[in-house]
Amino acid sequence: MLTYILAGVCSLVFLIIDRITKINIENTLKLGESKEFLHGFLNIFYVHNNGGAWGILAGYTWVLLAVTAVIMLIGVMLLVCKGSKDPWLFWSISLILSGGIGNMYDRIFNNGLVIDFLQFDFWQSFPVFNVADCAIVLGCGVLIVYFILDTVRDNKRRKTT
Repeated sequence: MLTYILAGVCSLVFLIIDRITKINIENTLKLGESKEFLHGFLNIFYVHNNGGAWGILAGYTWVLLAVTAVIMLIGVMLLVCKGSKDPWLFWSISLILSGGIGNMYDRIFNNGLVIDFLQFDFWQSFPVFNVADCAIVLGCGVLIVYFILDTVRDNKRRKTT
């Protein structure tokens, strides 16, 4: 039970940090302004993204909102149906939902634009991202681990029967 509470709290913390950092970036930097954060590694670079990851579907806000809503609905359904049975699944879906809510909030209340500000200094072609994106990527990573562990468990069950 404690792991589920921690997952929920962690997801809520990601959501709060996402909002706080985006508000802070908007209030302290001008659009397009960049500041070094960790020399040679990470810059704070304030940009607006009107697309998905890597600018996919740029300008198609309603499509992105619809896709996000469908993914979040599937996530909620998974949480209700299976989430209480496996902490890995609960963690992954909770993090993905947290990130989805963070970016969806931006799209709805910021004219279809998501605030991005984290830029790898050593990998210039990597897209600028935000805390919500980190939650989504982390959640997807945990989901991959869940599927691997679930497959291994199923294979062991089949061998024993």
